[in-house]
Amino acid sequence: MPLDLNLAQGLLLAFDTAAAHCAAAVMSGDRILGSRVEPMQKGQAERLMPMLEDLLAEAGFTWRDLSAIGVGIGPGNFTGVRISVAAARGLALGLGVPAIGVSGLRALAYRMVGPVRVAINGPRDSFYLQDYVTELASGDPWISEAPHSELWPGVGAGVPVGDWPDPPTDRPDLWVARPEPLGLICAVAHIAQSLVGTSQPRPAPLYLRSADAAPSSDPPPVILR
Repeated sequence: MPLDLNLAQGLLLAFDTAAAHCAAAVMSGDRILGSRVEPMQKGQAERLMPMLEDLLAEAGFTWRDLSAIGVGIGPGNFTGVRISVAAARGLALGLGVPAIGVSGLRALAYRMVGPVRVAINGPRDSFYLQDYVTELASGDPWISEAPHSELWPGVGAGVPVGDWPDPPTDRPDLWVARPEPLGLICAVAHIAQSLVGTSQPRPAPLYLRSADAAPSSDPPPVILR
């Protein structure tokens, strides 16, 4: 085991597949030891575990060295969110370590000072939104399908962060902070590490809208005995 491992806080592995990528970071204490983002529209289920194992091996560790799991819980792609949350629950159960869920909205607000409104692209030109004041949520997340011109925070209300379109021409006061996916997975790791040792619910997908594919309304087949 590497000598620089902070045994007081242990080793944490964070990962996320809520967007069109597999992203992961491994950290000890407050230090990121390695991180990776692999863009992909599909195939996250097949790629996630090999990528995590590779990342651990590059840092000189194995699964049994982990003391905690951090996982992005969305909002985002329905299937992608389920992939990472299921993997986190399975790893936590198999390794006997805690799994801590972190929303992508909270990751966007990480290390942002002052009021911000964070945004993640949703389906069909919608946006997942939440307001934060210096990393503390000032309200629940919501989904909006309003025209872009109606989404912007009021003058002086805060900085737009994340997947915003370009600011309207009549709002010279606005600029958009756009964290990169690599920075966001590192934010998930830092937030999860800060919550290790506290009482946390089991990771669950953060869904702000129902699935596009609804269950069939047909009656189930009759099973003959």
